[in-house]
Amino acid sequence: MKKQRFTDLLCSLWAVWVIIVFVVTMLIVLIPFLIFSYFRKDPQKTNAFVHMSRIWMGVFLPLAGCPLRTKGKENFKKGETYIVLCNHNALLDVPVSYPAIPGGNKTIAKIEMAKVPIFGLFYRTGSVLVDRKDENSRKESFTKMKEVLEMGLHMCLYPEGTRNKTDEPLKEFHSGAFRLSLATGKAIIPALIFSTRKVMPPGKTFYFRPHVLAIHFLPPVTPEKDDTADTLKQKIFDIMWNYYTTHRK
Repeated sequence: MKKQRFTDLLCSLWAVWVIIVFVVTMLIVLIPFLIFSYFRKDPQKTNAFVHMSRIWMGVFLPLAGCPLRTKGKENFKKGETYIVLCNHNALLDVPVSYPAIPGGNKTIAKIEMAKVPIFGLFYRTGSVLVDRKDENSRKESFTKMKEVLEMGLHMCLYPEGTRNKTDEPLKEFHSGAFRLSLATGKAIIPALIFSTRKVMPPGKTFYFRPHVLAIHFLPPVTPEKDDTADTLKQKIFDIMWNYYTTHRK
């Protein structure tokens, strides 16, 4: 019990360091971000931000004690755009997945996040914003995601919807990502993020435990002629479930 309390205390102190490193590196990135945001439009704007994010996270994650290991980038064929689906265990998943995906990409995010000072500027550039309480906003976000794919950017989505705080490897998937695949004909690349739950366990606040992180990109799955959103959803769910349970440590 004493050992656990001591560990929790160390992780709480480490969280202070992580917040400081995140804020400082974010402020350093802010100036060049504001410059290129003024002069560029999408997709060039997002592509530039992705390059900057790779440098940012390449500094931040090791300083936070969470170096990232990436596997499967060769599954992204040059010139193709994909719908990338990731499991979702912690707030750290977006800083891991966004710069790790080869090429420019956007994710979908709650509109509330765009209101956060400074950080909201980055979020608006790298995301399709949606008000989940507004049906019109949800419909517009679907159209915007199709536009993202059409302009040559990947869409990164978390089909569980919210963070998985259960004891199961995955929560039930929502259908939006699979309807998007069928509507656009774009292949889905399943991606599994490992160990962010260990770094930021559910149920603990102001806690950050250093640990090596990993993201694995699996071979693309192209929607077939007789697929429905439900059949495609089950297919991807099974692939991700089996891979995660086999490779997690």
